[in-house]
Amino acid sequence: MPISRKDIYHYGYRIRAWGHANNPQRSEDSELRTGGLSSRRNVLRLAGVVGTGALAGCVGGAGLGGGQGIDTVTYGMLNPMTGPYGGLAEGQRQGAKLAVQHVNESDEFGFEMDAVYEDTEADASTGRQRAQKVVQQDGAQYIMGAISSSTALALNSFAESEEIIYNPGAAAMNITGAECNEWVFRAETHTAQIAEAVAPWTANNVGTKVWFHIADYAYGNSVRREWSSRMAEASDDFEEVGVSRSQLGSSNFGSYISQISNSDADVVVVGMTGGDLINFTAQAADQGLKDDVEIVSPTMTFQVVRNALGPAAYGTYGGVRYNAQVDTGDNHDFVSAYQQAYDSTPDSFARVAYDSIRMTAHGISEAGTNDPEEVKDVLAGLEVPSLFGPNQFRECDHQATNPVWAGENVEPDSGEAATVELREMIEGQDAIPSCDETNCDL
Repeated sequence: MPISRKDIYHYGYRIRAWGHANNPQRSEDSELRTGGLSSRRNVLRLAGVVGTGALAGCVGGAGLGGGQGIDTVTYGMLNPMTGPYGGLAEGQRQGAKLAVQHVNESDEFGFEMDAVYEDTEADASTGRQRAQKVVQQDGAQYIMGAISSSTALALNSFAESEEIIYNPGAAAMNITGAECNEWVFRAETHTAQIAEAVAPWTANNVGTKVWFHIADYAYGNSVRREWSSRMAEASDDFEEVGVSRSQLGSSNFGSYISQISNSDADVVVVGMTGGDLINFTAQAADQGLKDDVEIVSPTMTFQVVRNALGPAAYGTYGGVRYNAQVDTGDNHDFVSAYQQAYDSTPDSFARVAYDSIRMTAHGISEAGTNDPEEVKDVLAGLEVPSLFGPNQFRECDHQATNPVWAGENVEPDSGEAATVELREMIEGQDAIPSCDETNCDL
């Protein structure tokens, strides 16, 4: 009896499942170690070595083919726990763990989810190495993570080469745009969605003479491109006064701040996040830039940024991808569970990890198989629950249709960390560029 590609995959999976059941020596974060057999491609290579006849006999006799039923889904969580995004990665890691717990405790899913955790160090090469490890050694069929867009793009191509599903945690447009592929499904809100909502609002309410300071990599360049075009569309008075660039992980922004201060800009749009954005804004406040120039950043409202900046964040503006107070979907249940588990309030990175995994889990359940090749075809365009309510990874680019907000950081009633006041909401379908604009060819 001829063996199918799917039968080969499930045969390899059953070998991994047998090893899992018969090997009690497991670490907390790594469930399986089978010396590379766990990769879909390695299973296919094995089939080529031993011959399809031998495998066909085993599969046919055991009745393991056909993709019927799901035993275990293994997810690799690739978070930048060290490096410039370490402060942001904690929420992403915790959101992922809560999602795994939700899947395993919920009656909605008829399978067990195992997770393995690794540190990408916010480095593209390291991220790919860790992805290879969780797939080929730990048996991951799905991966989630990265915050650096450069790392996410490396994982995009890795997912395509290994034929596994990847949920990026980074925001550059091209991840589900020009560099998209059929294996990538993103619950994170990308830069164009934020720009669609906040760039016109900034032009109409904050200022039109704009200096862009960006981190010189995929995310920063995406911010400049998307914001510039949308501010120009929103106001005939828009003027790009200047552009400056710093390397990711820079710590001294004094010379750039002086350039901006000595220009005609009334707004600086900062295309950075994490430690870079915190250092830039703190130094801008110390040098008096805020007295003359408004500071706007797509990520300025992030909880970790506000906590780190204290009063330096007051009066700054940003895009809001998520706020724990929003009354959408089952967000209140999520916030309650997160606070109980971690004694803190979830941020955007926790939301992204949670929604990425839960939305994908619904696709797995709908497909009735853990085979990523079948799941990707079912998941695209499937309406599933999310913390924002009914949502989907669009068929044309596999980008989630999330709502976005414009927000201002204001002085709180107590404490030092700024409170976010939501100024304007744009619904998900209105915030996302049309399929014709994404440059994604799926």
